[in-house]
Amino acid sequence: MSVIREYLIDLDQQWSWLQQDRITLNVIGSGALFLQTSYERGTKDADVFELNPPSPEEEQRLRSFAGRGTELHKKHRMYLDIVHARVPYVPRVPIFHEQTDLFLKNFQVFALDVVDVVVSKLKPFRPNDREDIAAMVKGGFVDHQKLVERFNGLVARWDFDARAEDLPHCVKNLHNVERNIFGVEESVIELPSWVAE
Repeated sequence: MSVIREYLIDLDQQWSWLQQDRITLNVIGSGALFLQTSYERGTKDADVFELNPPSPEEEQRLRSFAGRGTELHKKHRMYLDIVHARVPYVPRVPIFHEQTDLFLKNFQVFALDVVDVVVSKLKPFRPNDREDIAAMVKGGFVDHQKLVERFNGLVARWDFDARAEDLPHCVKNLHNVERNIFGVEESVIELPSWVAE
């Protein structure tokens, strides 16, 4: 069983608060890849989760119980980091898949679609991001046409936002992935006219 699955199951079993409904956790980043595929790599200390919708009370409880420096963090070398909706660099309508095989009582876990995770990794494009992207492509989890389609969804989301200035950098990284991992020609991506390339 993957580290993230063990972590989530342990979190659920030790959770001591009662609430009317299960708390929704949308898992993004590499954690979403580990939940949806057999892929694993040496993980960093944290995986990033998004609480949706962010209730201040739930958020505080989660941070105090499963955040950095907690017993759960020390045990699993993983902690809950709550990232709010506008932070991840994802398409306009991100796709999440419910992880029903975890059988949790207190939480409902959704994982960001593999292709959307790859799109989100084109902005930071750190060595671990490139490793994750290559593994997803080589494992057959990412269709090139679907990747370009979802990337255009990213452009549509940020085209009138200040963060659109990051889009040329993301296009450059997309082209790197197309050339060096897919082995295909670079796609033509139309960016907003006001964004410098």
